[in-house]
Amino acid sequence: MTQLPPESPLGDGTPPPLPAEGTPSYGQPPQYGQAPQYGQQPGYGQAPPYGQAPPYGQAPQYGQAPQYGQQPGYGMPMGYGPQGRPEDTTWAVLAHLSIFVLALIGPLVIYLIQKDQSPFTRQHAAEALNFHITLTIAMFVSAILMLLVIGFLLFFAVLIFGMVMGVIAAVAAGRREAYRYPMSIRFVS
Repeated sequence: MTQLPPESPLGDGTPPPLPAEGTPSYGQPPQYGQAPQYGQQPGYGQAPPYGQAPPYGQAPQYGQAPQYGQQPGYGMPMGYGPQGRPEDTTWAVLAHLSIFVLALIGPLVIYLIQKDQSPFTRQHAAEALNFHITLTIAMFVSAILMLLVIGFLLFFAVLIFGMVMGVIAAVAAGRREAYRYPMSIRFVS
């Protein structure tokens, strides 16, 4: 078996062609002030040509508005993420944890007080209120079914389910993430 010379990509002994003047060689970023050639993406730290979105995985440059379909911040709507107020997080967590103390009244009061001040707190208080109303309806149905023996089992299952889901939602609110309860009827939005 014969070995090809290292300078020949085709194996015929001729050296590879040199790139055109001003064109970066393969794998090299374009020089400062030079626009990328057709089919190439801009190098690190360079803005894309006017009217084009940045390459996948790169954030828009400073001073640029996000492109159509992108949310500001870290992929979350405004009011979420690190730019929100710390007391918003506290109110949202309290709305979810009120299932242990105030049940239906806690998220209702928080929703009425904070709904115009913070979209983050409003969303979490509305979710907690919807879930607590759903749990109240389920508790009422299980109280009626206590005439049959199955109501006792259903009552404790709903109670434990509500407490576990309240803690999971409070943890999500503490991380400033949006959370939606499963099996919840939407009364308030």
